[in-house]
Amino acid sequence: DSQSLLFHLLKKRKEAQEMEKALAEKDEIRKMGGERIEVIADWWRDLHTKRTQLKAHVERSVRTVQEHEELIIQALKINSKQREEMMKKDGELLRAKMELETLRKKHRKLCKKVQKYSIFKKYLEDVVKVSQFKDISEVTSQYKLLMRTQKDLLQSQQEHKQLTEQDRVFLEQYKTEKETEMFQYKNELMQLKLRFDQALSGACPHAACALSFQEAHWADIQNRTSKKTGKLWTIKLAIHNLFQ
Repeated sequence: DSQSLLFHLLKKRKEAQEMEKALAEKDEIRKMGGERIEVIADWWRDLHTKRTQLKAHVERSVRTVQEHEELIIQALKINSKQREEMMKKDGELLRAKMELETLRKKHRKLCKKVQKYSIFKKYLEDVVKVSQFKDISEVTSQYKLLMRTQKDLLQSQQEHKQLTEQDRVFLEQYKTEKETEMFQYKNELMQLKLRFDQALSGACPHAACALSFQEAHWADIQNRTSKKTGKLWTIKLAIHNLFQ
């Protein structure tokens, strides 16, 4: 019994030692777990802080990007506006260059005219010296008067030419009409001569009366013919004088 009791005590002692060891290990594990929990809590707090900082940094970055985009848009608008202004100024500059070139050409022409006019002015001054004119303005006034007179004369000649042409056409028409009329008179005269010859050769008791009538009619025709011919020659002479 004493031996079994000893074994039992040893066993209990061993169990107690194992229990103490297990409790020590638990305490160690608990202690290590607490430290690890503290480390994790610190890490979590640090992570939360970094997350907050990162969020703030992201928000600042977003605002910076938005501001940068707005600046880019404003810069593009300003650039576009400047480009339009530059194109407008380039167009105005090109037009100004073209106008300047045109003015230069006009200036060269005016310089040439001034040179010619200076020579002509010297000539007019010499004319004034050797003539009855008092100054150059009087010479130019006389020249303008002569030019107007020449223009009026040319216009009068043109009108006279037109009137002469109209008179010539009228004369031709009148000649044609009178020639036709004379031709009719000649035909009538031939018929009267024929009838006259028939009256002379016939044995009509009224031959003497018919003969006297034919002679009177013939004389009247000759008289009218001579009057028409004289009138025609008078018109020809008048037209000729007018043309001269």
